Amino acid sequence: MAAAHLLAASTSSSSTAAFRPPLRLRSPTHPPHLRLNRNAGRRPFPVVRAAETDATKDAKPKVPGKAPAPDGSSFNQLLGIKGAKQETDIWKIRLQLTKPVTWPPLVWGVLCGAAASGNFHWTVEDVAKSIVCMIMSGPCLTGYTQTINDWYDRDIDAINEPYRPIPSGAISENDVITQIWVLLLAGLGLGALLDVWAGHDFPIVFYLAVGGSLLSYIYSAPPLKLKQNGWIGNFALGASYISLPWWAGQALFGTLTPDIVVLTTLYSIAGLGIAIVNDFKSIEGDRALGLQSLPVAFGMETAKWICVGAIDITQLSVAGYLLSTGKLYYALALLGLTIPQVVFQYFLKDPVKYDVKYQASAQPFFVLGLLVTALATSH
Repeated sequence: MAAAHLLAASTSSSSTAAFRPPLRLRSPTHPPHLRLNRNAGRRPFPVVRAAETDATKDAKPKVPGKAPAPDGSSFNQLLGIKGAKQETDIWKIRLQLTKPVTWPPLVWGVLCGAAASGNFHWTVEDVAKSIVCMIMSGPCLTGYTQTINDWYDRDIDAINEPYRPIPSGAISENDVITQIWVLLLAGLGLGALLDVWAGHDFPIVFYLAVGGSLLSYIYSAPPLKLKQNGWIGNFALGASYISLPWWAGQALFGTLTPDIVVLTTLYSIAGLGIAIVNDFKSIEGDRALGLQSLPVAFGMETAKWICVGAIDITQLSVAGYLLSTGKLYYALALLGLTIPQVVFQYFLKDPVKYDVKYQASAQPFFVLGLLVTALATSH
């Protein structure tokens, strides 16, 4: 632009010898990436913004700032966990948003509820009912929960995990919203189908699905956004992963009783501890956006003790309850399954680095303890 002005000036002066003062460049005519810093007594100098240097002009617009290694795992991508390979296939990205790695606890919860009912039989019909209930709880409603959580966490993920599908721009906003609605309606539809199939006068499975969906929404979305409070949010998450699928499985084949409601609600405290493990990796973004997760509120060390205390004390309490009701062998089995969980808490010395290892090694014993408790209550 400056060159253009000078050329015009030289052309207009060709017919006259009159002296013209040199042109002054005003700041509005500068290119947008240059600014003049006029400090008193100092020579003006251009300040170049790093984000707009030539080095970044060739950058691809959707490459995240903390992109995973180029040799990321396709398997991790399908499971929706760290170390995932960047993917362009829209259906693989959709699957990644639902985080299939989070489905097994819900599927297992349905199995525990069916076992606790005492009315499940290994017939084709009962197995088919349980599979449909697992699909409702796992791929549909858990997939809905994970997708809507990622949608409302897109600002946090832009800090913690900018390579996730939404903050990286790998999937459009319309595609995400469509996925949320499809999964929600599919889950509610399967809940209604199961009530008709089971011959329920009151559609209890459907209402459990509605309640779980509502809990998932207020957990992630403003204005309530329960996850902003570490205690309430993590307990709600524990309840949705343990109590609700157990209740659905038991209601499908039997009757929900007050003692089961109390027992599974107690187990949700252990779920609170498990949820804290997922908060460690998000501490940077949670702190930046003012979310009071327990690691942010209490610090990493204290949060680790809250985590292991919630998991271990809950299981010891349940074992004590089983012992008090005359279920000695079930109580001993639950205690035996708690011991390796305590051993694997070694990985929590660095919960950000070893969170996946801890969950992969300790949680199988936890879910087996759930089944032991379910079998104990069915007798």
